[in-house]
Amino acid sequence: MTTTDDQDRADAPPLPLAGLRVIDLTQVMAGPFCCMMLGDMGADVIKIEPPKGDQTRAAMGFRMKGADSPGFLALNRNKRSVTLDLKTEGGRAMLLELVKTADVLVENYRPGVTGRLGIDYDTLSALNPKLVYASISGFGQTGPWSQRPGFDLIAQAMSGVMSAMGHPETGPVKSGVSVGDLGAGLFCLYGILSAVIGRSSSGKGQYIDASLFEAALSLSIWETTEYWATGHSPEPLGTANRMSAPYQAFTASDGMFVVGAANQKLWDLFCEVIARPDIHDDPRFVTNKDRVANRDALVAALEPVFLERGAAEWVEAFLSNGVPAGPINDFGQVFAADHTQARDMIMTIDHPAEGPMNALGFPVKMRGTPQQVRHAPPLLGQHTDELAGELGLDAARLRAEGAFG
Repeated sequence: MTTTDDQDRADAPPLPLAGLRVIDLTQVMAGPFCCMMLGDMGADVIKIEPPKGDQTRAAMGFRMKGADSPGFLALNRNKRSVTLDLKTEGGRAMLLELVKTADVLVENYRPGVTGRLGIDYDTLSALNPKLVYASISGFGQTGPWSQRPGFDLIAQAMSGVMSAMGHPETGPVKSGVSVGDLGAGLFCLYGILSAVIGRSSSGKGQYIDASLFEAALSLSIWETTEYWATGHSPEPLGTANRMSAPYQAFTASDGMFVVGAANQKLWDLFCEVIARPDIHDDPRFVTNKDRVANRDALVAALEPVFLERGAAEWVEAFLSNGVPAGPINDFGQVFAADHTQARDMIMTIDHPAEGPMNALGFPVKMRGTPQQVRHAPPLLGQHTDELAGELGLDAARLRAEGAFG
């Protein structure tokens, strides 16, 4: 899949969010991820950056060809970049003009900063009552922790997520996937689209308060269920599942694989595949409740069985009998897989500095209005003059006054 060319875009039906203008005042991951998804669905996303740019442009310890980090490139397609110094009168004036034309604004300053800059919800909604204004922070706009800096690591730790991950003998482990950041971006997107739909009947926008802490906590569904049901905080289980057993990774003769017998029918089939009726009939393992309660004993019984054959052979045997199983792939194996390619999960974007670059494909498929890459991840301030012209402003004068830094 490659960047959609101009002719393809002209021939395609309008994307679902075409005509929606979004001001992206965010940096790093949660906010940029949220706004990129809005852009993927057709919104006109204007990324407002400080004069030195989104700090993720300079993050990460490696580069490809250009000056921007791969992390920035991964989170900022389908946006136009404008640099504004919001501490200057000219910078704020251009933002206010842009707000008059906007449907949505997303920001991730620490709570209180937008008030000091004069760009808080009360100020901007008075200028544009239809504005949907979304704030993403570490811990929300109110509460005892609201002024704490917000990073995914801290959200995972303080939401309980880390306490329930890893192995019992090694202690807490952080999820390598940024569940706090990405979860906050997804939940904020859910709030924004709900507010935009609601505005069609009310005629008014509203304020949305999303946080990394609440996103990470809200994704801990099984863990909180266990806590409330038992009164005990869940302990880490490695690759195992809290609700079912066996449902985890096992070691075969040549490597590891995963298998999930998540209900009684699958347990019966599982035991047929391993040809161990003694394990199937063991009183400790008769029901799922028994197997969860005696998980350690179950694993101990199964471990020597799986060492008898290779991982691929076990996976094939389970799949042939209707039991979910799979290899543990690294990313090289993932992107070499026919399925990944068939699902268009690798696409090529033509970038002005990088040239053709790989990017993750769209995670949902829209049959009637397929998503498009209309803009490569922008260079810093690439569209500043363009946007000033659209707003009827004198870009040369604003630049001379320091509005763009």
